[in-house]
Amino acid sequence: MISLGDIQIGDHKVGPSHPPMIVAEMSANHNGSLKRALQIVEAAQKAGAHAVKLQTFTAETITMRSNHPRFRVSNDNPWAGQSLFELYQRASLPWEWHKEIFDLGKKIGITVFSSPFDSTAVDFLEKLDAPAYKIASCELVDLELIRCCARTGKPLIMSTGMASFDEIKEAVETAREVGPCDLVLLRCSTVYPSPAGLSNLKIMNHLAESFHVLTGFSDHTVGIGASLAATALGAVLIERHFTLSRKDRGLDDFYALEPSELKLLVDESKAAHEAVGSIRYELSEDEKPYKRYRRSLFFARDIRKGSCIVPEDIRSIRPSDGLAPKYLKEIVGRKVRLDVKRGIPVSWDLVE
Repeated sequence: MISLGDIQIGDHKVGPSHPPMIVAEMSANHNGSLKRALQIVEAAQKAGAHAVKLQTFTAETITMRSNHPRFRVSNDNPWAGQSLFELYQRASLPWEWHKEIFDLGKKIGITVFSSPFDSTAVDFLEKLDAPAYKIASCELVDLELIRCCARTGKPLIMSTGMASFDEIKEAVETAREVGPCDLVLLRCSTVYPSPAGLSNLKIMNHLAESFHVLTGFSDHTVGIGASLAATALGAVLIERHFTLSRKDRGLDDFYALEPSELKLLVDESKAAHEAVGSIRYELSEDEKPYKRYRRSLFFARDIRKGSCIVPEDIRSIRPSDGLAPKYLKEIVGRKVRLDVKRGIPVSWDLVE
C-alpha cells in the first residue's frame, strides 16, 4: 500500500493517519421539509459524524420533463414507474434552504458540503463557501463538471460506481489538468441497497496505487460491516445515506442509517482504524505485565542433590519464572546441584 499525506476538508484532517471521515448523506431524506433537513444535520452532529453532504440540483438541470419511456425509471429500480423529472423534482433540496443548512452546520460544528450537478450549482455553492465538492457516480463521465469543480481549488471527492478503469482514469486526469487538486476516490456500488458482495473493496487499494490518491467508500449496503471492512483496508472517508427513521416514506429512507447506527459507525470505524495499527513486534507497556503468564519450566516434584533429572521431574506450566520450555531437552539428564522442592522454577544455577 502506498503512503499518502493528509488533506483538509472543512475543519477535518483526512488521511491514513486519522480515523475515516464519516459523511452523512442527506440525499432526498429531507422529504420536502426544511425542518426535517435541519433535524438531520443536528442528528448527524449528535451521532458524531464529521460532515453532512447535500445534493444541489433542480429537476430541470439534471433531466427534462418528458413522458417518453426513456425518461422513466426502469422496473428493476426501487423507484420504478416514476418519470425522471418527477423523481428528481421530489428529491431535490430547494436552493433557498442551503444557506440555513450551511449556517446551522457552522453553528453546531459539523462540516456541510454538497454534490453539484452542473456549473450553476458550483457557482451557487461557491457563494456559500463550500469546503469541498463531491462528484456523484452518474456524473463521473461529465468531464466539464469535473473541470468546473477542480477550478475552485477545493478538495474533490469522486464516486466511481459503474465506472470502468479507463473512465476513472479520464476523470482523474481531467481534474489534474486544471491544476493541483486534492482527490479522494470512493469505491461504490450503485445498487440500492447493495449486497455486501458487490462492494469489492480491494479496488480501493488498486485505485490508490494506480492514481496516487486517497480512497474511501460510498456505502449503500445494509448495516456497517462493509464500512468497517473498508476502514481496515485504508478508507479515509466513509459516506452513508442518513435518515431520522427508515419508517418514513422518503425516497432514500429505506436503506439509510438511523442515528443510533450512525453513532455506532463513528465509534466502530475509529476502533477499526486504531486496531489496524502498525507493524511492530515489541510489547506495549500495557502488554508487558501479562508476559509473566507465559509457560516456563518448573520442578514437578522434590529432588535430592546429585539426582539425575528425568522427564517426570519437569513440567512446562505458567507463570514464566523458570527457563523457557525450549530448554526442556537440555535440562533432562542433568544432575541437580542442590535439593529442590516441587514448584521451584528451573534455572541454570540449579543444574550441573
